[in-house]
Amino acid sequence: MKLMLILLLLITSLMAVVGAFLTTSVSSFYIDSFYQQMNEVFGENNRAFVSSLKTETALTGNTTKMREMIEVSAGLLGIDNRSRNYYILDENGNFLTGSDQEGGENLAMSTNLLIAMNALAQGSSAVGDTSDITAAFMDVAIPIDTGDDGYIIYILDDKSTITNLNEQLFVIIMQALLIGLLISVLLSVLLSKTMVGPIEKLTAGAERVASGDFEEELPVESNDEIGILTGTFNEMAQVLQTTLDAVESERNKLDTLFLHMSDGVVAFDHTGDLLHCNPAATALLQQPKDQTLRYEGLFDQLYPFEQMVALQRSDYAEGELTIGQRILELYLAPFADGQEGGVLIVLHDVTERHRHEERRREFVANVSHELRTPLTNVRSYAETLKDNPNDIPPDMMDSFLGIIVGETDRMTHIVQDLLTLSRLDSGQSEPKFEPFSFGDAIDSVYKANALEAKRRGHTLTCCNVSKLPTIDGDRNRLEQVMMNILSNAIKYTPDGGSIAVTAGTTKNHVWMEVSDNGIGIPVADQGHIFERFYRVDKARSRESGGTGLGLSIAREIVTRHQGNLRLAPHQGPGTTVRLTLPITQG
Repeated sequence: MKLMLILLLLITSLMAVVGAFLTTSVSSFYIDSFYQQMNEVFGENNRAFVSSLKTETALTGNTTKMREMIEVSAGLLGIDNRSRNYYILDENGNFLTGSDQEGGENLAMSTNLLIAMNALAQGSSAVGDTSDITAAFMDVAIPIDTGDDGYIIYILDDKSTITNLNEQLFVIIMQALLIGLLISVLLSVLLSKTMVGPIEKLTAGAERVASGDFEEELPVESNDEIGILTGTFNEMAQVLQTTLDAVESERNKLDTLFLHMSDGVVAFDHTGDLLHCNPAATALLQQPKDQTLRYEGLFDQLYPFEQMVALQRSDYAEGELTIGQRILELYLAPFADGQEGGVLIVLHDVTERHRHEERRREFVANVSHELRTPLTNVRSYAETLKDNPNDIPPDMMDSFLGIIVGETDRMTHIVQDLLTLSRLDSGQSEPKFEPFSFGDAIDSVYKANALEAKRRGHTLTCCNVSKLPTIDGDRNRLEQVMMNILSNAIKYTPDGGSIAVTAGTTKNHVWMEVSDNGIGIPVADQGHIFERFYRVDKARSRESGGTGLGLSIAREIVTRHQGNLRLAPHQGPGTTVRLTLPITQG
């Protein structure tokens, strides 16, 4: 429609310009032709005719001869007695004779008549031949001075010929305009098919691309600019499809990372309202999933929201926040979202790290304490022996030396246990897996502790272990574990107690349990007995020579065998410890 309107406006404007130009040109042509005819008869090049008029008129004393001479030259003057007439006037402009009697009596006083009348009055020969394209007539006034009388030959054309011709031109122009408009409509229809049609297809294709449909390619129907544009559009759609696929892939990766990362991520907008919160953050903050979170309710006591938003994008803040039993390490940074910003917070659970640090401090303190006590005893007794070598009886000296040797052995055991743990932690003491009889190992440990159990009056029993299978493992290490379990039962069971060793198999595992009716382990301490240097009764453990490292070493060895060492349910006083090992290593 726009193309058709443009073509119609173009044709209409063109025809209007052409019509105006033709009308003006025709009027100018006729005016120029009129004055040229007048000049040829009355001009400088035909002075003889004007002189003859003056002479003949002066001789006759009337206008008869003048009229005859003008009618003879009527052809040259273009006088047709319809649109163009001549009039003979006296020096005052009164009509005397002419080709139009009625018109002569009603002549209007024109500029050219006034010029001629002034010329006669002043004795001049000035001709009134001023032209005006806007006037409704053309005229010329020639003064004729005979000496005694003065006359004016006045030729007047009412432009009816020009008007008729212009009317015919207008009809022709209107006919041409109608034909041009019809042709414009036809051309606009053809152009719409060749130009607007492909553009409409491009528009429809752009709408499909905008809605996310990149599958259908537009057909390239020509080799012109529109064809090149169509091809370029298809290439653009392919590149856009590839780019969006890459962006979607990266977004899926980020979404997966965001959802499954162990660290929490929380984002707030410029008003402090929640934008994003991954499941890890919900768990760390201990907030219900359907609760609306705001920055002020969670972190404002750590860093005010206005302070965070005012930071530069390269700056960040960090701190720690305790929520329940968890200690969270926070990294807070502003981010930009268009012209508005917000705050992004990363939460890292450092509870275990704090616990490890606490354990490390406790470990160092325990090691220092465990070594300091025997060293103090050794130093005290050694200084006593050094300062009073002659005053100490032999039996007391032997007692002192025995204490020194015992404390030295105790320190040696502590250092050996620490070295064993260090090697296990560093991976330098990996077990050597070889097939061995699980029953033989239990029997060996049972026999090694039978004498100590008998000495303390315990009843030590063992089930039949001859039918237990052969397993893969490091026999020496596993016997060390069994020895630790059984010796602890003997140590911490009052004299005259009862200790039982049982064993068996499941589908893929073997197990051994050591049960006693001793002092037992309080419920509050049961979750800590495998921790390093942890002892339920520290005073009694030191008296029995315990370091608090035996069960830690035992669990490390069992873990490296893909087994399990734990406290089993026990009825009545005492404790049951269960060792479970796979028959074959996977």
